[in-house]
Amino acid sequence: MDTADLIVIGGTVRTGDAAKPVASAFAVSGGRISLVGSDDEVRALAGPDTEVRDLAGAAVVPGLIDVHNHHLLAGEAELYQLSISPTDSFADLVEAVRAYARDLDEDAWIVGEAFGSVLLDAFSRIDAREALDEASGGRPLALTDDSHHNRFANTRALELAGIGDDTPDPDGGSIVRDPRTGAPTGLLLESATIALTAAVDAGVGRSPERYRAASRRAIEILHSHGITAFQDAAATVEIMGALRDLDRDGELHAWVSSCMLSSGFLFANTPFGDELVERGEEFRTEHHRPDFVKVALDGVPPTLTAAFLSPYLDSPGHDHGHCGVTTMAPEELEDWLLRTAARGLGAKIHCTGDAAVRVALDAIEAVREAGYADILYQIAHGQFVHPDDRPRFASLSVAADISPYLWFPGVIPDAIAAVRGADDAQHMQPNRSLLDLGVNVTGGSDWPVSVSPNPWEGIQGLVTRSDPLGRAPGTLWPEQAVTLEEALSIFTINSARAMGLDDTVGSLAQGKSADFVVLTQDPFTVPVDRIIDTRAEETWFAGRRVFTRDE
Repeated sequence: MDTADLIVIGGTVRTGDAAKPVASAFAVSGGRISLVGSDDEVRALAGPDTEVRDLAGAAVVPGLIDVHNHHLLAGEAELYQLSISPTDSFADLVEAVRAYARDLDEDAWIVGEAFGSVLLDAFSRIDAREALDEASGGRPLALTDDSHHNRFANTRALELAGIGDDTPDPDGGSIVRDPRTGAPTGLLLESATIALTAAVDAGVGRSPERYRAASRRAIEILHSHGITAFQDAAATVEIMGALRDLDRDGELHAWVSSCMLSSGFLFANTPFGDELVERGEEFRTEHHRPDFVKVALDGVPPTLTAAFLSPYLDSPGHDHGHCGVTTMAPEELEDWLLRTAARGLGAKIHCTGDAAVRVALDAIEAVREAGYADILYQIAHGQFVHPDDRPRFASLSVAADISPYLWFPGVIPDAIAAVRGADDAQHMQPNRSLLDLGVNVTGGSDWPVSVSPNPWEGIQGLVTRSDPLGRAPGTLWPEQAVTLEEALSIFTINSARAMGLDDTVGSLAQGKSADFVVLTQDPFTVPVDRIIDTRAEETWFAGRRVFTRDE
């Protein structure tokens, strides 16, 4: 065997490879793992130019994988937008807008995220618009909620978006109105946000350089958490163009799978569906793979747009027995999945209600019966899955993309409880049941829906079913807890399989990309409530160090 470029010795290496789950050392040649074994075995590959890293007992895991995020949106928020915590009160939010506006030009847009779903009622009143008109100094204001399905616009932003008293609700969306006057309150649900997004796009001057900077910044943040591969769950021409251009210039230090939009969803002025799929191969590079489509099959429970098998709690503006509806008829979804399967494309299907999950599984079953046995499918979110449908994930080879981190108490579960009832909200994310049925359960942050993409927050939550950051008391359906070993697999090899990248990433094994993380502590040797303290000391991608905590 040739000498190695890098050898790593003296570690506790949790490889994620069932054939050799723990080792002390490994070697890297040409950006790939060339040997995993003992210190002595690996030292034999050292040559005069080999870099030797003695970890002095530090723990190492494979590069972590985020199977569901919106990386460029998160990077853009980090660089260019007002940051709002989902736990902020309405009064806190108003003061944050006022402070942010002070140094802006009088016509500058204020764009911010992400206010908590528990504030949707507050934003449904006309006095919210009036308060934010004053705080913004009359500047156009667009705020996004923590689900990223809904937005708020103040008076000036509504004008620029062309939304007035007589503007009809678009298909698949709602303009929330004052019950006395019919005037828009500023709260826009689902597809009603698209007009506002178009106005923001026109106002802030988005450019290829801005997209590229946002993508680069997001990946830097992911590296700081040990993430070396991810799936962008709603990719546009602009997002994929930024990834392609970064890779062509040698700046894309991550494996990326993109899910091309099947519908306009929450974006404006960009191709989707057949037009986008036709262009997908324009953006394929060594590290960027546009191998999936994204279907948003329903909305989100707090706005009563998720599709359920049983009714929501009674609420103003909705008939008794309202269950929500899917965005596509079953036959329409089946046709789309068959057509994209014929192109070799998998699909990530957003389903937050159990009725949407059933419609998705029925369509996937039709695709399997048509002979497409190897096409990859993921059902995203899956907070609610009817017990009858859980075994179908395994029998149909469908991965469960559990995202964001909703398997412990928090703001979004509280908002769901308000519309579905406490019992439903206490029985979310049946992760243990799915694993026991042989389902490939995978881990995603849905960042920036989750404030942070930190996988250890998700991992500890999976193990304890309690909030790792102590923001909310109690546990959420603790019977659905998983082991730490299972949780680590969820954020490594399981996610790699779901993305079709398991021949390249997800474990430290000979021939795979040398993506690994040196940790500040071994999570397997600390109390379970301190897993969250685990940090990336160093992150390596393809044999190159891309993050060091000291820097």
